[in-house]
Amino acid sequence: MPTPNRLILSLCAFSLCTVSAGAACAFGGGAGERKLTRSELPASVQAAADEQTKGARVRGYSSEMENGHLEYEVDMVVNGHDKDVMFASDGRVVEIEEAVTMDALSPDVRAGLTAKAAAGKITKIESVTKAGKIVAYEALVMTAGKRSEIQVGPDGGKLEHEE
Repeated sequence: MPTPNRLILSLCAFSLCTVSAGAACAFGGGAGERKLTRSELPASVQAAADEQTKGARVRGYSSEMENGHLEYEVDMVVNGHDKDVMFASDGRVVEIEEAVTMDALSPDVRAGLTAKAAAGKITKIESVTKAGKIVAYEALVMTAGKRSEIQVGPDGGKLEHEE
């Protein structure tokens, strides 16, 4: 039988969220994430992060391996909503996840998320931006007391692969 921590890591790998032993996965706190201070970031990431966080309240910094590459994340609040920016080691922005409201979404995206959530309740929605373009919307869903994460494409349709 797997240990509780291995079970959590396995569930996170399948985009299911389990909160146990202080580990959270969906929408923050993934397995393998390491909390950092600003001074622990590479200089290039510090400079890029400073640019991205102008006018924001920074909640924290972290690093984690993504597809074999070390990435750095800045968790912030901008104009009252959550925003996470992931950077490559050279300071390039890799991905931006930004909280959005259901009302701000197109009818097609709302319909796609609602259909995928089925009987579950959508509790948080984020846009996922790569290379300056929204590539997906993801939502945290509660169904019978369990959390899961769903994604749809920028048009509300099915994605070829998760972002």
